[in-house]
Amino acid sequence: MNLEALKKDLEGLKIEDNPAIVQQKSRDFYWYSPVLKRQLEKVTGDLVVSPKDEAEVIRVLAACHRHQVPVTPRGTGTGNYGQAMPLSGGVVLNLAEMNAVKSISAGRAVLEPGAVLADIDKATKAHSAQELRLHPSTYATASIGGFIAGGSGGVGSINFGGLRDFGNVIRLRVVTMEAEPKILELTGEDLHKVTHAYGTNGIITEVEMPLAAAYDWVDVIVGFDDFSAAARYGNALACQDGILTKLITPVAAPAPWLYFKRHQKFLKENQSVVICMVAPHSLDAFRAFTRREKAEIVYDASAIEDRKGIPPAYELAWNHTTLRALRVDPSITYLQSLYPFPDQLGLVEKVDGMFPGEVVSHLEFVRFDGNITCFGLPLVKFTSEERLDEIIRTYEDNGCPIFNPHRYTLEEGGMKQTDDIQLAFKRQADPQGLLNPGKMIAWEHPEYDYRSGRTFLFKGLERAS
Repeated sequence: MNLEALKKDLEGLKIEDNPAIVQQKSRDFYWYSPVLKRQLEKVTGDLVVSPKDEAEVIRVLAACHRHQVPVTPRGTGTGNYGQAMPLSGGVVLNLAEMNAVKSISAGRAVLEPGAVLADIDKATKAHSAQELRLHPSTYATASIGGFIAGGSGGVGSINFGGLRDFGNVIRLRVVTMEAEPKILELTGEDLHKVTHAYGTNGIITEVEMPLAAAYDWVDVIVGFDDFSAAARYGNALACQDGILTKLITPVAAPAPWLYFKRHQKFLKENQSVVICMVAPHSLDAFRAFTRREKAEIVYDASAIEDRKGIPPAYELAWNHTTLRALRVDPSITYLQSLYPFPDQLGLVEKVDGMFPGEVVSHLEFVRFDGNITCFGLPLVKFTSEERLDEIIRTYEDNGCPIFNPHRYTLEEGGMKQTDDIQLAFKRQADPQGLLNPGKMIAWEHPEYDYRSGRTFLFKGLERAS
């Protein structure tokens, strides 16, 4: 790996080789996991290159191919599986400066990969009262390219499912890593070769995303004396087709009181909650439904004039729940699970009651394969890797698949199903295996059995051939 020769080839581009800055740009939120923190603490790239357009991306990839230098793409580093961490060193390709909102029209927007989600929505709302369908809890800082390459869903998944579902990404423009990089335009099932692939199958240089009508969503928190009631309420609300919500998040006591510090004055110490985002025109119906369910609204943003310092509801949900817990108790980590339809409530009660004082329940209601069900992002008091593995086995033995956030590979953590089509595309787009090496088991270890019959967040492609 001749870095000096590479730098000479990339003369005129924005390059950073200060070790402290390179290390900072080589990290994401991997430290959510004590396992990944131990494994990845010393990982760093050798250079950070920040292209300003697609032509510069092509130049970087061609030069790195020529000098056999690995390339790991990075958005804003808000992922938490180690997706953007350069396991083999080399170049960290920082795409944050390619951040243009290129065009907006009815139902769609064309974007550069470094565009931050909140900035996209600001532009689309001003243009035509539209917004992105989905976003993670890191909405204020995450980039659209990073979300597609490393995410799976989030706020809005109660209506639209996840990025795995047809229609939630319209088109991707991708550059391959070859001696003469090619530009590929991907649509339909071909999108799944690149979505949630951590940049192992090409570098995203343009994204076309669907838009939905934008609303001034109202944050509401509903309180419950026990978590089972909160889960049942969340499930029932999710099934109310006439009430438009964007977020339905049950969180068990004592987490809300302990960790939602800015909202604590609205809560009781042993109270479980359901955090919601409700469209303004659905508020009356939402309140009527909540009364019928004999539940109590403890926080309604529409009724509070001064909300200064109170974070938005989505910053209590998804992985921000974990982040808020970590700020108070550094021994906390988390898991990611699915409670399969149609027995999601029975599974929630069964599994989450098995670890009193050790696991605190946290659910996110979503549409998964067209059905209302829930993911779990339970908070776990970490004691040892062995105990964490025991908890994971217990979930899976009881029918709740775990998408393991303590692994950095696609197949174990992100649960992307690699298959012959996926691997053939990898060989086409990155024949030397220089794109984000170490993240795809099926590439590194061809004997790996990727036909394991497990539940995957992203389905295989063989059925589409």
